[in-house]
Amino acid sequence: MNRFLFTALTALLLALNACAPKKETADVLFTNGNIYTQDAENPSAQAIAVKDGRVIWVGSQAEADNWKGEQTEVVDLGGQFVMPGFIEGHGHFSSLGSSLMNLNFMKSKSWAEIVDMVAEKVKTAKPGEWIIGRGWHQEKWTEAPERQVLGYPYHDDLSAVSPDNPVLLSHASGHGLFANAKAMELAGVSPETPNPSGGEIVRDSRGEAIGMFEERAQSLIYRAYESYLATLSQKDLHDNWLKGIELAQEDCLRKGITSFQDAGSDFQELRDYRQLAEDGKLDLRLWVMMRRPYEEMKDSLAGYPVIDAGNRFFTCRAIKSEVDGALGSYGAWLLAPYEDKPGFTGQNTTPLETVQNIADLCIENGMQLCVHAIGDRANREVLNIFEHTFNTHPDKKDLRWRIEHSQHLDPADIPRYSQLGVIASMQAIHCTSDAPFVVKRLGEKRAREGAYPWRSLLDAGAVVTNGTDTPVEDVDPIACYYASVTRRRPDTGLEFFPEQRLTRKEALYSYTQANAYAAFEENDKGSIQKGKLADFTVLSKDLINCTDDEILQTAVLMTIVDGKVRFRKAQ
Repeated sequence: MNRFLFTALTALLLALNACAPKKETADVLFTNGNIYTQDAENPSAQAIAVKDGRVIWVGSQAEADNWKGEQTEVVDLGGQFVMPGFIEGHGHFSSLGSSLMNLNFMKSKSWAEIVDMVAEKVKTAKPGEWIIGRGWHQEKWTEAPERQVLGYPYHDDLSAVSPDNPVLLSHASGHGLFANAKAMELAGVSPETPNPSGGEIVRDSRGEAIGMFEERAQSLIYRAYESYLATLSQKDLHDNWLKGIELAQEDCLRKGITSFQDAGSDFQELRDYRQLAEDGKLDLRLWVMMRRPYEEMKDSLAGYPVIDAGNRFFTCRAIKSEVDGALGSYGAWLLAPYEDKPGFTGQNTTPLETVQNIADLCIENGMQLCVHAIGDRANREVLNIFEHTFNTHPDKKDLRWRIEHSQHLDPADIPRYSQLGVIASMQAIHCTSDAPFVVKRLGEKRAREGAYPWRSLLDAGAVVTNGTDTPVEDVDPIACYYASVTRRRPDTGLEFFPEQRLTRKEALYSYTQANAYAAFEENDKGSIQKGKLADFTVLSKDLINCTDDEILQTAVLMTIVDGKVRFRKAQ
């Protein structure tokens, strides 16, 4: 009888065990971390379980083993600070790649240094080959050129070292370029060449072009460069582009970036990005704005928006436009003249009627609108266009249209961001990078009340995002975070109206959850929570509690995208 009962009981237990649900286990278990989740209901943790690229559990170290299975990979975080992956909120991805292949003048301190770098490049260049560079800024040189107009040098020294090679050197802002005599010759620039609408050929008192082309005037040189590119094979051009994309990915991952919001690509790049995503060749996620002339876009939006293609590695759901240029190259469109260029209020680079047409196109096709605006006049005009469009389409809700940069505002316009639901897509690093010349351009009052006013915007209820505008600035989010919370230059200690600083938590929010919200991706990104994508950054310092000086000492130890370690710092 006992044997019968034992056999029956054993069979029953086996049956119950077979019917019981199998224990869920993680593909990857991240343990022993100081995890800042950006989740208000569960703000800190020590371990994360990941399955199929998503978070399935966040909790304490004591509970972590419950998620371990035979095939689970365990990653020891070593007690380091873990946060949601940095999201670059506004940058130029392929341009970043190009800047890593061409001459880079971001750290150049004089015009003579730039001329020397070009001269060195000429030694290995073929006659007729274009020499390309980027990153110079006349306001950041420690030595002013002997001969100059508005701080810009004359082309003579540059032309002397490159007589057989056209040279195109983009301003750090991307809103101007410098060309040598050969490039101007190929472009057909003469004393009689008129300024194009929305741009200026900088000339001396004799009417001679010195080599500087601001805003829309850049197109004169770029057309000549594009004619040269047309002589190269499409395969070589595409291979060169792919090389740049690979370098851009590596740079971003090395600096803790898991998602990148690209501020403007043409149709070919959009197709190429999507193909890379669908082929599994992207290691970070791209959210890309379309940027083409209105006439080209108005009949070409079939198939857009594209959302979460290639396992959520590519999205294009926004269109980029612009209304002005940059402050450093006198292109920002102002309500009152520049302090250091009397009578001049900047450039309106795209007619407002065209921007309104693009706004209507976005409404009709379910696309976000993102408009570049730097100056206070530019920001006011964009807010007016947004307000008119919203009022004309009251049925359209939660549009999350963005003003890219929102750098210099009239205080009267600051509350309008919140009132209209417009996102201030800002880049904190521009504040400290530009600080030495902003008061010179705007005067003390305008600079204090409306220059990079992210504290005022937040206090007024606006959503403020963060990024670097790379390659205008280094894509490094650590330096940008430091600028956000200190508004201090690390080299000179200059503080730019520190009353506009963000708190540590606000700054991290601007670089994670706010950027996710600005892309309609807050359900997938921006915090470490169950159900969200497993995108994290592991740092050597606790950005919430370390000292200001320690922020700049912070190293990226790991960058994790889709639950996979895409970058690990060498020991």
